[in-house]
Amino acid sequence: MDSSDVKDDLQHVLYTKEQIDTRIAELAAEIDRDYAGRDILLVGVLKGAVMVVADIARALHSHVAMDWMAVSSYGSGTQSSGVVRILKDLDTDLIDKHVLIVEDIIDSGLTLSWLRSNLASRGPASIEICTLLRKPDAAKVELPVKYVGYDIPNEFVIGYGLDFAEKYRNLDFIGTLAPHVYE
Repeated sequence: MDSSDVKDDLQHVLYTKEQIDTRIAELAAEIDRDYAGRDILLVGVLKGAVMVVADIARALHSHVAMDWMAVSSYGSGTQSSGVVRILKDLDTDLIDKHVLIVEDIIDSGLTLSWLRSNLASRGPASIEICTLLRKPDAAKVELPVKYVGYDIPNEFVIGYGLDFAEKYRNLDFIGTLAPHVYE
């Protein structure tokens, strides 16, 4: 899907497919440099991070393992509920692994803070966070994020894995959802 398919639901495009591809390649180069000689376990947070994990994994120049978690703190609205539930846990034992949590977006940071603590308690050699998008104005907790694609305004965004009520994930860009869609 592209912007012409959702033009009535879109306020504006924040990042094009080309801009995202370029930034993903830059993040992958940083990750390759920082993890040289070490195996990485990419932990994707479902469902939103699927696109980011896939593209980062393809852009890396080293072998990586991948695993997935599904956690929920969102309803069908645009604000975090603050309640975290594990819907799917990891299949991989984290003891002595170099874990890189990969997210699509960090809003309040509450869910990711909880997730990071949960994974850290499982004995990894290291644990870091990579996110494509971060909303600094929405942060409610201090969170150490090593790799950030873009800092964005506190607006509701869709595309490239990000959804509203399970729609718009398959857009090839990131855009701002028009308020009439979610109000």
